[in-house]
Amino acid sequence: MSYLEYSVRTTPTGLRKVLHFNWALALLLTTVAGIGFLMLYSVAGGSFSPWAEPQMKRFAIGFVAMFAIGMVPIWFWRNMSALAYLGAVLLLVAVVFFGVEGKGAQRWIDIGFMRLQPSELMKVALVMGLAAYYDWLQMSRVSRPFWVLIPAVMILVPVALVLRQPDLGTSILLIAGGGAMMFMAGVHWAYFAVVIAALVGLVTAVFQSRGTDWQLLADYQYRRIDTFLDPASDPLGAGYHITQSKIALGSGGWTGRGFMQGTQSRLNFLPEKHTDFIFTTLAEEFGFVGAVSLLALYALIVFFCVASALKNRDRFSSLLTLGMAVTFFLFFAVNMAMVTGLAPVVGVPLPLVSYGGSAMLILMLGFGLVQSAHVHRPR
Repeated sequence: MSYLEYSVRTTPTGLRKVLHFNWALALLLTTVAGIGFLMLYSVAGGSFSPWAEPQMKRFAIGFVAMFAIGMVPIWFWRNMSALAYLGAVLLLVAVVFFGVEGKGAQRWIDIGFMRLQPSELMKVALVMGLAAYYDWLQMSRVSRPFWVLIPAVMILVPVALVLRQPDLGTSILLIAGGGAMMFMAGVHWAYFAVVIAALVGLVTAVFQSRGTDWQLLADYQYRRIDTFLDPASDPLGAGYHITQSKIALGSGGWTGRGFMQGTQSRLNFLPEKHTDFIFTTLAEEFGFVGAVSLLALYALIVFFCVASALKNRDRFSSLLTLGMAVTFFLFFAVNMAMVTGLAPVVGVPLPLVSYGGSAMLILMLGFGLVQSAHVHRPR
């Protein structure tokens, strides 16, 4: 029996699909998004506009899309994986020629009712493409050089296009997420040892190239590195963001200053308070307890995804679900490390909490795929 025939025969129908829907995961996503609405209301000074109301509408659309995608058999999404990957690559190419520029970067395509950021779409499309590839590939070939080269190219092509925008944060997420997919698929550890050694050499080259004709990073990216290493060296310039972020984090204490009582955000000391640095706003208003509570909710979302993947006997579904879990983990881990000074500021939003259209909608589409894998797994 072929994969398609088996999938069609085991696909649940009607009410059974709704009952098999992972409602616990859906509730967790809604709870985290609700926290985001609350914080966007706070940073706007007690108003649903201009951030909370649009975010609520986007989440509602995203939730409906997640449910609809979850009702579609997983074998359909497997067959669409190659098309999704190629479409995302073409959109990244389109950004080069037709992209809209903002804050010194050309990352968006204006589609009328919203600005689409194809690099966000690529995070999900890459997971789909790699999951379909390793589902098709025989296990005996997974670690052979030629068959390792193909997924490496699949990762590096979009990374090169995203770096051109420039968007270092998303590039790092694509490399980390793609590498995790290869590792979970069973690629031998020796390849990763070589990559780590190469990364050490690349980091050395990045520092050595500064100020030369072959400089590898833009000047603002070097300033971010300087800020990470010594924020106090320029507290009113390049180090302003992280300095104010740490002040907000520390002033929250154990239980916080109280809802809408955060001075750093209310008095506009905290930059990008509704996007990249919204976690520090939450920590200032709700303290250590609030910050850890959000982290616990994120951990539960990852746990439910991993648990679903481990119970699934379909290789594509398992890899797809694990890939989305890793992608989601990288989102919040990098953002939290960034705003607490544990990593350079690379412009990664806090998932479901930071204000943003493309990131919110595409993340919900990704969880729709997770739901499809969960609903249609053999029982």
